[in-house]
Amino acid sequence: MGNKLYVGNISFQTDESGLEASFGEYGTVSSVKIITDRMTGRSKGFGFVEMSSPEEAQKCIAGLDGQEVGGRTIKVNIAKEREERPSRDRY
Repeated sequence: MGNKLYVGNISFQTDESGLEASFGEYGTVSSVKIITDRMTGRSKGFGFVEMSSPEEAQKCIAGLDGQEVGGRTIKVNIAKEREERPSRDRY
């Protein structure tokens, strides 16, 4: 069981420090990353939070999945390993 969490449906107004504060109520947050669009810099509405232990990650899932944060109901679960995607080279 991992300690890196996927967080979906994040409000566009929520920043990384706000997300860290919400998850910090359930344990020690190791890192927070909200994914942004490369062109606009605007949040894509999802991100990743890494907790210091798998037990704390499970507490976050139990406490925050389906809860309202920043006006939106967030989805929290264990992050899946990133799949290799084919190159998008354009010639």
